[in-house]
Amino acid sequence: MPRPNRRLFSLLPSLPSFVLRSLAIVLFCTPLLAQGTGAARQGAPSPQKRDDQYKINVSVNLVVLHATVVDKQGRRIDNLTEKDFRVLEDGAPQKLSVFSHADIPVTVGIDIDDSGSMRDKRAAVNEAALTFVKTSNPDDQVFVVNFNDEYYLDTPGNFATNMGELKAALAKIDSRGGTALYDAVSASLDHLKLGNRDKKAILIISDGEDNASRYSFPDLLRQAQQSNAVIYCIGLLGEEHPGGLFKIHGRGDKRAEKVLKQLAEATGGKAYFPRSLDQVEPICAAIARDIRNQYTLGYYPTNPKKDGTFRRVQIELTNHHDSKHYIVRTRPGYYAPKGEASQTVTANRKK
Repeated sequence: MPRPNRRLFSLLPSLPSFVLRSLAIVLFCTPLLAQGTGAARQGAPSPQKRDDQYKINVSVNLVVLHATVVDKQGRRIDNLTEKDFRVLEDGAPQKLSVFSHADIPVTVGIDIDDSGSMRDKRAAVNEAALTFVKTSNPDDQVFVVNFNDEYYLDTPGNFATNMGELKAALAKIDSRGGTALYDAVSASLDHLKLGNRDKKAILIISDGEDNASRYSFPDLLRQAQQSNAVIYCIGLLGEEHPGGLFKIHGRGDKRAEKVLKQLAEATGGKAYFPRSLDQVEPICAAIARDIRNQYTLGYYPTNPKKDGTFRRVQIELTNHHDSKHYIVRTRPGYYAPKGEASQTVTANRKK
């Protein structure tokens, strides 16, 4: 008999994209005040504590950027202050209203390819996904989506409540059929809206090109850019050789590599392409640490137009020496709100 997976379906109206951006602030009151940040300045959000969780009241115009800073060897730089950053929007300098560098919980989806080609890889991938969760903040909200020709929410309720539920969700393996990657990620981006953590992320693990989605990649890319979620991708691409090596040769793998890179870079994340299954687990641990150690910068744009255009964003380091030796990774831009909010639909499950 088929296992009782549940397809992700639409149910609730989603929030407009500009409201989602304002809700995606990674701030806790204590670390924010301790760092003497710009949040205390006029016009910045004021924290309120409800049900033991800090909530931030913000203007819908606030633009939030999550940034990772590394050196040329890829090592994280975690000792920078607000004065070390400068933000430009379409080339115009912006005044920071929010700055934080704190490890707080996130809402995160783990999307795992369950197509036929993944059958021999799932055991190692499942262990790597568990390592990702164990390395993450213990208060994260986590859900698991397995996908082949269809996509399934395999955590009970909206999010897993313990490690046992996560293990059970990952164990629901039915490796068969094709790869509906775009549909799965689109549904997961909607499902993130059900979480109440200010920061959102998705981890994707797949071994091939999408060949079963109804959703197009341009539509998915725009949705991802509007969501303010940071997307990380692990591509197990190419022909598998003895010893577990993956070597990319075919056109399909090249296209899949390009798609995963574009999706990650457009959201401020990163795409990884391990050469063996043994590398997947340490990569998952590194991604979890990356999420926990990002800088959060927020500003009110000097361009107030609500015209729906894409605004290019750049974060620079003010120290000339650092700017030569450090690399800042963040999303390259965002879509400005357009007129009045429109209603769309968000994700839910159906048994």
